[in-house]
Amino acid sequence: VQLQASGGGLVQVGGSLGLSCVVSGRTFSSYVMGWFRQAPGKEREFVAAITRSGGSTYYADSVKGRFAISRDNARSTVYLQMNSLKPEDTAVYYCAGDRAPRQYFPYEFGYWGQGTQVTVSS
Repeated sequence: VQLQASGGGLVQVGGSLGLSCVVSGRTFSSYVMGWFRQAPGKEREFVAAITRSGGSTYYADSVKGRFAISRDNARSTVYLQMNSLKPEDTAVYYCAGDRAPRQYFPYEFGYWGQGTQVTVSS
């Protein structure tokens, strides 16, 4: 399974940015997909996840109400729409997938993209 994330960049506080992650190599609809982020000097943390069908989504409290995860199984792509961005959202964002993660911790996901930098400037 290969994951290719894109869409990061520099944005001002309060702005919006959308990330995409294209998955190849396996049946995309078999995978729970997630987004994680890692800021300098910090551990990688959960941001959002979406079930195989897209019927359920889960968010970290820090992004709830501002971020939205979605997927298009026909395009083998998962998205993360980020609104009302804050300086503390600055991090490298990673997409990840797994057939059956028990919890939304990084170690539960077996497949990872290369990461894309998001920088929120004040």
